[in-house]
Amino acid sequence: MRQRAQTQTKGNLTVTVSVPTAAESNAIYRVDLADRDIQAVWIEVRNDAAVPYWFLSSGLDPNYFAASEAAYAFRSSDEEGELGRRFRELHFRNPIIPGSTVSGFVLATLDEGLKFVQVDLVTGKDAKSFTFLTVDPTFKGVSREVRFDALYRDDELIHVDDERHLRALLERLPCCTTNKAGSENGDPLNLVLVASAHTEIAAAVIRRQWHPTEVLSSESLWRTVAAFLEKSRYRYSPISPLYVYGRAQDTATQKVRTTINERNHARFWLTPIRFRGKQVWIGQISRDIGVKFTLKSPTISTHVIDPDVDEARRYFAEDLAYSQSMSKLGFVKGVGETRYDAPRMNLVGDPWYSDGLRAVIFLEPRPHALGEVEILDWDQPGRLRPVANGPNAARGGDGQP
Repeated sequence: MRQRAQTQTKGNLTVTVSVPTAAESNAIYRVDLADRDIQAVWIEVRNDAAVPYWFLSSGLDPNYFAASEAAYAFRSSDEEGELGRRFRELHFRNPIIPGSTVSGFVLATLDEGLKFVQVDLVTGKDAKSFTFLTVDPTFKGVSREVRFDALYRDDELIHVDDERHLRALLERLPCCTTNKAGSENGDPLNLVLVASAHTEIAAAVIRRQWHPTEVLSSESLWRTVAAFLEKSRYRYSPISPLYVYGRAQDTATQKVRTTINERNHARFWLTPIRFRGKQVWIGQISRDIGVKFTLKSPTISTHVIDPDVDEARRYFAEDLAYSQSMSKLGFVKGVGETRYDAPRMNLVGDPWYSDGLRAVIFLEPRPHALGEVEILDWDQPGRLRPVANGPNAARGGDGQP
């Protein structure tokens, strides 16, 4: 656990963070925290300032567990009260007085794979925030198998400094995902992210309760089936591979509802474009609204997507705005307009329609309030009209259902 620790310093404060794996937590607490959906987060604060600071646990997780509360969950195995004492001794304790170092655990809600750790330290007239993104080495996630720095040779990279040039390049990116052979088009590529690194994207989405996806395996498939039968949710359920640049998604993320049948999910591929030194990612997002059986899927079943893929695109952009990670937003031409009364089909036969644009989202680590987001004067999302001789053509107006 300590070998994976991350450290940041701001002014006279130094913060170190590490998140133990489930097995490491078992060794530390002597009970299975993950079985109760509890995750221990280790925090150490060195205060070289002249005033005391207090750590705010709610900033890390508004649903964090008090030490005594978590210990009570294991009361049946704590006849001697030893676990209760151990939980209290391990817990992080305020304040951090001048010249001292305080360390301990905060018990947060369990997140598998990636854990976003926000450490807010306050005093009378000052507050400092530290942001960490930790990775569980035991989690079999999609992005864990990809070396992003090895996807392209240096001579394949396209370096751009001008926004007009970037816009032109984005319009020429592939229109859609494909099957493995590249012979059939699927869902539209309706997102572009510009970020310093994959970790910046991960931190932005985790703030809004998005989660990584597990790779498709016998274990994850069984968890998926169990969640389907129990009508429960599985926050890390795998998603099927779609292809761009001849490869399956480099990374993926999802936000689930109360059951596995309903979720938002997004796939991303790193492009060879670099804008002012930052990475440019092309992505596809859609909203799952149900499950169906089909021979077009290797698992015989697949999710049904909401045909209004523009709504999912808008939702994702709004979510990143609320995460305070978005600095700019624009829209560029992509797949081309597809009317709702003459939809296209994805690879498993689900219909979809779109105004044909892709949202371009610029991310930065510095928090941006909603009023600070710059809206680029590029293309503008439109409302779809029916085709001239379509079934809704006589309705007039804008044809919106």
